[in-house]
Amino acid sequence: MLTAKGIEGKYLEYCGKPLVRQGNELYYGDMSDKFYLFIFIMKEEVDPKFNIKIPTDILIQILPTDNSNRVEKQKQVKSLTEAFEYGIAWLERANRA
Repeated sequence: MLTAKGIEGKYLEYCGKPLVRQGNELYYGDMSDKFYLFIFIMKEEVDPKFNIKIPTDILIQILPTDNSNRVEKQKQVKSLTEAFEYGIAWLERANRA
């Protein structure tokens, strides 16, 4: 569960920051920082070769940890790789400022 105090329970880490998935939503970042990365998988297609779902439309947003409703930055991309490339770069810049 993602709370204002942080993430409770077990979670994965990527590059030293928590990464939590809940359904089609991914949350990345430390809640003690000013911002975190929100990734929403809007559409998935089944890969016929491997018979697995592949995200094809993804919304990424940089959101403040203070629970205000403003979006610092957002973009729609086509892959999780692209989502993390943009998102992590934006997150590092936003938390430095």
